[in-house]
Amino acid sequence: MRPRGVFIGTSSWKYEGWLGQLYSPERYEYRGKVAKTRFERDCLREYAEVFKTVCVDAAYYDFPRTEYLKKLTDAVPDDFRFSFKVTDVVTIKKFPDLPRFGIRAGRPNADFLNADLFASAFVKPLEPFKTKVGLLIFEFSKFHRSDYEHGRDFITALDGFLAGVPKGWRHGGEMRNKHFLQPEYFDMLKRLGVTHVFNSWGDMPPVSDQLALCGSLTNSEFFGARFLLKPGRKYQEAVDFFSPYDTIKEPYEKARTAAAELINRALAKTAVRQLFLYVNNRLEGNALLTIVAMLEAADHLCPDTPP
Repeated sequence: MRPRGVFIGTSSWKYEGWLGQLYSPERYEYRGKVAKTRFERDCLREYAEVFKTVCVDAAYYDFPRTEYLKKLTDAVPDDFRFSFKVTDVVTIKKFPDLPRFGIRAGRPNADFLNADLFASAFVKPLEPFKTKVGLLIFEFSKFHRSDYEHGRDFITALDGFLAGVPKGWRHGGEMRNKHFLQPEYFDMLKRLGVTHVFNSWGDMPPVSDQLALCGSLTNSEFFGARFLLKPGRKYQEAVDFFSPYDTIKEPYEKARTAAAELINRALAKTAVRQLFLYVNNRLEGNALLTIVAMLEAADHLCPDTPP
């Protein structure tokens, strides 16, 4: 599918639960046991023997550094694409009260929607590796009434930010406020060439419902989707239930069907879009097997699609 513009992969890749499935344990053994350090250092190379894309969740927690990016890109072939979650310093309006934020916890974020910071601290380090970059995803955590009383206020702020970001990159916006998914939001993204990233998340409507919204396909050249959680489920609940992510524990057919529809839209002869689709272990328990099921569902919906 990759030559036809369909990139399917996982959210992150360092999961020991995939040993014996995607990963060969003997490649990482030391003194008869899998060495965790060796596995985490080298497994991307084996991942790229099967997949042509991955979403780098780590970029959400810190701005990417050149040395780190070089290690990633050196481990994969030229036709591989990394999508990156944009660092939260740019996308969080108020820092959550979590230990990792230190003295910033609970305080307003002065760099929220800072286009200059995004350009200098996030985009600039990526420039030498641009040919291997897929989507840059702005993931916005759920806003509360104290953040924005009305969705249109956020749309106005986001409009100004996106108008000032560096051009020539594939940008995607991922919302966690379902009531913000209004025609005005989609129209703004379309005008600025940004794709709406369809996301399966606890507080969001199913991806199938997002697809049904008028104007939700906001870019004619590329679009993205991230299947992360079943709607209604909490993140930590999924972690506790699905770990160590070595098997599917709870199939979620609605997500499989929605992914199949996205894949077939991208493969349609009249389509000009590239699709970047990512699956998380916390959707069903094992992203690898979920992807297999999604591809089988896509073949079922459109069996005559050429290989």
